[in-house]
Amino acid sequence: MFNKFNGFMERSIVPFAAKLNEQRHVAAIRDAFMYTFPITMAASLVILINNLLFSKDGFIAQILFLPKFFPNLNDAQSWLNSVTNGTMDILSIFIAYLVAQNLAKHFKADEMLTGLTGIAVFMILYTPAIVKDGINYLPKTYLGAQGLFVAMICGGLVGEFLPKLFKVKKLQIKMPDMVPPAVARSFNGMIPIVIIIMLAAILNHLISLFSPEGINQVIYDAIQTPLRKAGVNIFSVVLFAIAQNLLWLVGIHGPNTLNALRSVIFTEADLSNQQFINAHGTAWGVPYRVTWGTMNDVFANMGGSGMTLGLLIAIFIASKREDYRSIAKMAFVPGLFNINEPLMFGLPIVMNPILAVPFVLTPVINILVGYCVTTVWNLIPTPAFGLTWTTPGPLMPFLGTGGNLLGLVIGFICLGISILTYLPFVIAANRVAQKEQQDTQNA
Repeated sequence: MFNKFNGFMERSIVPFAAKLNEQRHVAAIRDAFMYTFPITMAASLVILINNLLFSKDGFIAQILFLPKFFPNLNDAQSWLNSVTNGTMDILSIFIAYLVAQNLAKHFKADEMLTGLTGIAVFMILYTPAIVKDGINYLPKTYLGAQGLFVAMICGGLVGEFLPKLFKVKKLQIKMPDMVPPAVARSFNGMIPIVIIIMLAAILNHLISLFSPEGINQVIYDAIQTPLRKAGVNIFSVVLFAIAQNLLWLVGIHGPNTLNALRSVIFTEADLSNQQFINAHGTAWGVPYRVTWGTMNDVFANMGGSGMTLGLLIAIFIASKREDYRSIAKMAFVPGLFNINEPLMFGLPIVMNPILAVPFVLTPVINILVGYCVTTVWNLIPTPAFGLTWTTPGPLMPFLGTGGNLLGLVIGFICLGISILTYLPFVIAANRVAQKEQQDTQNA
């Protein structure tokens, strides 16, 4: 069975993935995320420290009973909170610049001017400022991971067309030889840049006629509308899991995008479960056995979206790629506590054709495992005890059920399933790297 699957991957998926990775737009996006890896890795470590140690609900803080010794422990979080403002919260700006810059490099055009124009176009199409007391406030909602899709599109379009306009001689402004090179270069690209930003402004105006909040809101409304009528059932949980991870793959922050909608559907059920536990002291018999919190968060979020703790371990077991192994070593500790941005943007998983299938499939399998053991077979109580999001994944079913030992075993079974699901695709990624290396040598 494994050999047949391996042969299918070798014949079909590996050549397709290798070709897709060589496509200039995909390569530009992939490299853009890799360039941001040091920033996302640093931010992830700071976020990890801030939530594990300085939050009274943090996993490490709870184990060490830090809130007892430091009643004002939460106040320490303010020292590091601002880190996200300059890293994760402006990630889309970095990507708009880097995608455009990488494409300019491909076309041997002015990289810096193209990258800066990518940012300009992204901000022209950005959500309008909110005016309050005569002061303009720019919402930062789409500057971070939620704006990545639009950032990639803006960077890709600018990087594709601006270098071609740069080469049109009739659009070039020639300066005398005595003018400094940086100034001459700026004037040389002025008319093409004017054309691009005017087109972006016209497009933004047209979009504003039917969506005053801009293109980002158009995208999010289109995503959320089909999911709005979902109810509290296993089909909704699976649907949200698939939608969330598909969005991640194209650069849209799935959890943040769907969070408001999920809250409307599942929060009341989770609160009812918590009230039942408070009254009865047990999770056996809670009124809502299937919610996003009791299924996805407990059984299918180990390491973060896509069950990427399993991917990390699969990389340690089978990956021969030095880039994958190096990133996995740095991402393991954050991944243990469900922070997986280093993997999302470092490997990257975003726009990765090889890892796309297990990234979507693994959570679905484990949600169904959780459904069977809690609802179909009644092996363990519903894991409805409230847990902080940084609780290590395999411990979730144990702590969520109030300390059921079989829940602990099932947590590690789910982790094992995720490792086995990712393994063949990690092996395939080895072959993709080999094929790309051979193609480079033969070129």
